[in-house]
Amino acid sequence: MSGGGPDESSVRVALRIRPQLAKEKIEGCHICTFVMPGEPQVVLGKDKAFTYDHVFDMDTQQETIYNHCTEKLIEGCFEGYNATIFAYGQTGSGKTYTMGTGFDVNIGEEELGIIPRAVNHLFRGIEERIQAATEQGKPVPEFKINAQFLELYNEEVLDLFDSTRDIEARKQRSNIKIHEDANGGIYTVGVTTRTVNSAAEMIQCLKLGALSRTTASTQMNVQSSRSHAIFTIHLCQVRVCSADNDDNTTDNRLTNNSEINEFETLTAKFHFVDLAGSERLKRTGATGDRAKEGISINCGLLALGNVISALGDRSKRSTHVPYRDSKLTRLLQDSLGGNSQTMMIACISPSDRDFMETLNTLKYANRARNIKNKVVVNQDRASQQISALRTEIARLQMELMEYKTGKRMVGEDGMEGINDLVHENSMLQTENNNLRVRVKAMQETIDAQRTRLTHYLSNQANQALAKAGEGNEEIANMIQNYIKEIEELRAKLLESEAVSENLRKTLSRASTRSSLYGGPSSFSSALLAPEKEASDVIEMAKKDLQKLKKKEKKKKKSDHEEGEDADEEDDSEEAGDETSEESETEELDEKENVQADLANITCEIAIKQKLIDELENSQRRLHTLRQQYEQKLMMLQNKIKDTQLERDRVLHNMGSVETGTEEKAKKIKVEYERKLSSMNKELQKLQSAQKEHARLLKNQSQYEKQLKKLQLDVTEMKKTKVSLMRQMKDQQERNRAAECRRNREIASLKKDQRRAEHQLKQMEAQKRQQELVLRRKNEEVTALRRQVRPVSGKVSRKVSLPEPLQEPSHRATPARMHTYGVASSNGSHVLFLRSSPVRMGSAYLSRTARAKWQSLERRVSDIIMQRMTISNMESDMNRLLKQREELTRRRERVSRKREKMAVEGADADRSLASLNEELESLSANIDYINDSIADCQANIMQMEEAKEEGDTVDVTAVISSCNLSEARFLLDHFMNMAINKGLQASQKDSQLKVMEGRLKQTEINSATQNQLLFHMLKEKAEINPELDALLGSALQGGKTPTDHLNMSSTFTFLIILSHTILVPQARRRTTTQMELLYASSGDLSCESPTGDFSAPLLPLSERLEAPTDMQGHALGHTPDREQTVSPSALSARPAAIGVINPVTAPKNSRGAKLQCVYVAEGHTKPVLCVDATDDLLFTGSKDRTCKVWNLVTGQEIMSLADHPSSVVSVRYTSSLVFTVSTAYIKVWDIRDSAKCIRTLTSSGQVGSGDVCSSARSLSIPPGESQINQISLNPSGSFLYAAAGNAVRMWDLRKFVSTGKLTGHLGPVMCLTVDKLGSGQDVVLTGSKDHHIKMYEVAEGAQGSLSSSHTFDPTHQDSVESLAVHRDVLYSGSRDYYIKKWDLASKQLLQQSASAQADWVSALGVVPGSPVLLSGCRGGLLRLWHVDSLAPLGEVRGHDSPINGLATNGSQLFTASDDRTVKVWEAKGPLEEGVH
Repeated sequence: MSGGGPDESSVRVALRIRPQLAKEKIEGCHICTFVMPGEPQVVLGKDKAFTYDHVFDMDTQQETIYNHCTEKLIEGCFEGYNATIFAYGQTGSGKTYTMGTGFDVNIGEEELGIIPRAVNHLFRGIEERIQAATEQGKPVPEFKINAQFLELYNEEVLDLFDSTRDIEARKQRSNIKIHEDANGGIYTVGVTTRTVNSAAEMIQCLKLGALSRTTASTQMNVQSSRSHAIFTIHLCQVRVCSADNDDNTTDNRLTNNSEINEFETLTAKFHFVDLAGSERLKRTGATGDRAKEGISINCGLLALGNVISALGDRSKRSTHVPYRDSKLTRLLQDSLGGNSQTMMIACISPSDRDFMETLNTLKYANRARNIKNKVVVNQDRASQQISALRTEIARLQMELMEYKTGKRMVGEDGMEGINDLVHENSMLQTENNNLRVRVKAMQETIDAQRTRLTHYLSNQANQALAKAGEGNEEIANMIQNYIKEIEELRAKLLESEAVSENLRKTLSRASTRSSLYGGPSSFSSALLAPEKEASDVIEMAKKDLQKLKKKEKKKKKSDHEEGEDADEEDDSEEAGDETSEESETEELDEKENVQADLANITCEIAIKQKLIDELENSQRRLHTLRQQYEQKLMMLQNKIKDTQLERDRVLHNMGSVETGTEEKAKKIKVEYERKLSSMNKELQKLQSAQKEHARLLKNQSQYEKQLKKLQLDVTEMKKTKVSLMRQMKDQQERNRAAECRRNREIASLKKDQRRAEHQLKQMEAQKRQQELVLRRKNEEVTALRRQVRPVSGKVSRKVSLPEPLQEPSHRATPARMHTYGVASSNGSHVLFLRSSPVRMGSAYLSRTARAKWQSLERRVSDIIMQRMTISNMESDMNRLLKQREELTRRRERVSRKREKMAVEGADADRSLASLNEELESLSANIDYINDSIADCQANIMQMEEAKEEGDTVDVTAVISSCNLSEARFLLDHFMNMAINKGLQASQKDSQLKVMEGRLKQTEINSATQNQLLFHMLKEKAEINPELDALLGSALQGGKTPTDHLNMSSTFTFLIILSHTILVPQARRRTTTQMELLYASSGDLSCESPTGDFSAPLLPLSERLEAPTDMQGHALGHTPDREQTVSPSALSARPAAIGVINPVTAPKNSRGAKLQCVYVAEGHTKPVLCVDATDDLLFTGSKDRTCKVWNLVTGQEIMSLADHPSSVVSVRYTSSLVFTVSTAYIKVWDIRDSAKCIRTLTSSGQVGSGDVCSSARSLSIPPGESQINQISLNPSGSFLYAAAGNAVRMWDLRKFVSTGKLTGHLGPVMCLTVDKLGSGQDVVLTGSKDHHIKMYEVAEGAQGSLSSSHTFDPTHQDSVESLAVHRDVLYSGSRDYYIKKWDLASKQLLQQSASAQADWVSALGVVPGSPVLLSGCRGGLLRLWHVDSLAPLGEVRGHDSPINGLATNGSQLFTASDDRTVKVWEAKGPLEEGVH
């Protein structure tokens, strides 16, 4: 460990996209990745973006990748840092090529991978450091490099440098052990370590190890790595310690004097990891050992992914990191979350064929970016101690320098602190820098303005010259230069004037101060100057304080006015808030008063400090003057003494001289008199100076007293300031505590409010639930009362049976049902559930435990649904990819054929044209498949985002918050759920095996039956020409009858046979040909492919004479063997079967020509949709079921249940029933006990079987949309579904989505399909955007189709119903109008005024009559003439809203909210009216 602490370093991630392979280009694979220019971001699909540290596109060279990813890591190794670089990605994505472990003979210098470049860089760095030390005269550093090469094959660590190892004996256990040292570092025991001295030697070792590595060929990669490879370089260097601090002069001096070099030892290891690619066995086609290797590879990568998730997921940071789950993660423990600088290179394929693998790799890499490593320098103990001591010395020297410079000081209380002058100095420096910047900016502004002014003046002068006719370019330039020079001189003049003004002021202040030295009269002014200056400063400071106080009062006044305005706006608040506001304003006022006092005291302190400074300056001046005067006085006294001595000497000489001239005496006398007068003057001056000096000494004492007084005042003020600041701090603490207390009170009040709102919502939800239960009970009671009437014995027995409680059984969880027993068919199940928890103990009574279990159960169901949906989407995408590959190969063959024909000559023009058309068709199909693949990828991305965003239930948090009883409760329920799911899975497996056996037997029987049917039809073809034509069309182009007589054609033939053969023989008791045909089957329900249809299609007379077992079969009773095979069908079948009861017409309506003859009752909730044939009736309801009725017997045949929500639309064609619920279309084969064979989604996905959840769910899955209605084309080969704003097209011959019809801005509410004479489908749609659109769909059309026409004028509200009669379209809307349109001219023909009392919900044409029937939300049925749209009358159809209307050859059917379906018949011509 180094002296400093560990540094946090995130794992860096780079993304490399390999170029497309030639095979991928030939197969037509598209590129699904896009790199944002200039940004390290890649976009997958349409709009899913991933951001990494580096992103390298397909054209990136190896050198660029090395410079960005590895170069800094090698440099870090020389400083003692560990490093790791590993490549991750699917098989065949370019990991080995990027790392450089797969050596090729023909590889060039520019294609070298990371490892060879890193080896060359390492030895080049060693040579550079040795050369630099030699040039500087320092000791040469010593380097030692070791290398290891490990292979992780089938979870066994193998040594690639071990030459004695048997390469073929890979299955033997390895002797290499993995250990962990005291510092947490990972090392291996039993590994061959090779010491290398040159780059060539290292490369040779790398080549030998790479040749020993395990590789094999798969379908996705010719040379696939079958193991993980780890190439490790250990670097050890001994070098001279470098000085950590250049200012450490003491340490440097000691080093220079002693000439002792300190050495340090640094170690580093560099892991180069080439991971084997993640692979899927179904794509690689691996078997045997290759499959075992792939499983081992995926296990290691899974463990690595778990480690990355545990380290990278913020919510899992505190959980256990599973390093020991795999030897790969154990070896890389340092690299992931340990002491290493780690770089991950994620390698991906750009082809859309590898979309899922690319998505998983990008998500894998995105999680790795969140891992934090703790990087430290690897040193020996002596080097660590030296580094720590050097760091401590540098720190102490820095502190000593701070003490010397005054930056750091010790206070009166002995505590260290930073001097205030340092802060003040830094603030002043910052202000100075800001002012310099402002001055520079202002100077630039002035220069710019001067340039503009010069230009403007020169233009004016040029214009004046031009007007005078003297304009010239040279003159203009000269004028401009003169003006520029004038402006510059003017600026310099202004600058000089400002400088001179400042000098003048300075001179005046200096002259006032120099007057102190002038003479006696100047002493008084000099003495008064400090006082005057101090008084001026005080006055100035007081004026500034008054200005500041005025500004503060104005600001307070404005704030007060704003506060009043705010109070006026908030008058509606509570009284508690007002009191809190008053207290807050009082606290603010008190705080402002304290701050004002503090500001005043600070200002006075500053003023008095300035006065003290002035007085101290004056004292210093007085002291200087006194010293000067004293020196001068001493000099004069000495001069007086000398003069007196000279006088005495002269007098002595005069007395001694006896003789002398008189002139000489006078001269001497005059000279002495002159000297005496000058001395007297000097004496007077000195006496005055002495007086002045005495007065100054007197004033000095006064100044000293005044100075002491001021110093005492300043000290008192400072104490007052400290006390005020302490008081202010205490007040702030009290205010903060009060604010925290108020915040806690507010938070508690908000919490109480939220709790109250939550309780209110719970009570409202409970009330709604109770109301729903009450309404349901009332409806059940009403239904039971309605059914208690005189009917046949069989029906009365059925009605007397109690109805099943479907809703409680649906809401009871499977685990609870499994725990507490099997539910009975009556209501005892509820009582049993209520009484059983009491037996289970008080632990299960916990409401929180039940809530947690429900949340976990919902989470598990959501995860299952999401994964199932993604799996289905992925399978669809794989299917589309295979189709695209097949179409691409076909296109290549056709193009080669066309080229061959083009070479032959002009005779093949017609063939070329056909080939061109075929090529265009193939290209269009490929484009459509590419669009479908892109849509599928977008849906997968949307599901992934929804999965990430939809993790609302934190499973870890729920489980961690459980106590012991709750944990037991959850464990019990999880165990029951697991047992239940395992039982269901085993049942499904057994059912699958039985169904496979049945399928084989059915195929054998079908071939036999088709042969018999063909021979029988051949005999009957002479009698029935229609049968003859149908038989001829079926046999065209085939060799045997079994080639073309499939199930649908067999069903069609049986319909014809039921009318041509069985009707004339209705009363014959002998065996018919149909019975002979199926005599070998034994059981119609099991063996006959049309067993469930032969009975309902018989006429009523035949049905009444049919055997008893046939009637039972027609009523929906299946044999015992069928019950054991298909439990789902039994669970979907209710106990009470619906009945179609005849209706006796009232006396007042017996003359009506449109009468209700039957009522179908059996649904427990409103009926939403209806469809009918001549023999069968299909109804969908809010009770999540679709019932199938036999119109001949008047009984319910079967009930199609397990829908996620209400069944909003139903259609039937050739033994298949299509039901719509939320975003799903279920396809039922009613020949096989109501089995759901397909599930279609609004996004175009196809699921095998029933893939949507049977639990009630009103939510739409992500990526899907609500389907409002479906419709079939007349031939029954195409299905159109109104999903959201578009209409999805389905080819029922292949069960694939062929495209969608777009153009509406709102949801499509209704649609109808007709066929043109040219064979095209005409789809008419009505939407919430008030528009009606027409689409012409040609045979084989694919992709997104736009409308061919939009009908105008539009309705005023949503279009709810459409009906087509010949070439006329009728539309009904919520605007109460019915409009009649001509489909040929696409014009509006007529419009009914206020067609209904409520908005039109259903339209239909009465069979056999030119009459249009409309149903409304009020329950009325109105009749209209189809030509004139004249009203023909109305009939009260239902007491509740009419939801659907359907017709067959002779009857009308209406579905209503009253849970019934009424059957209407016309008792006469309706053109003249209803009555």
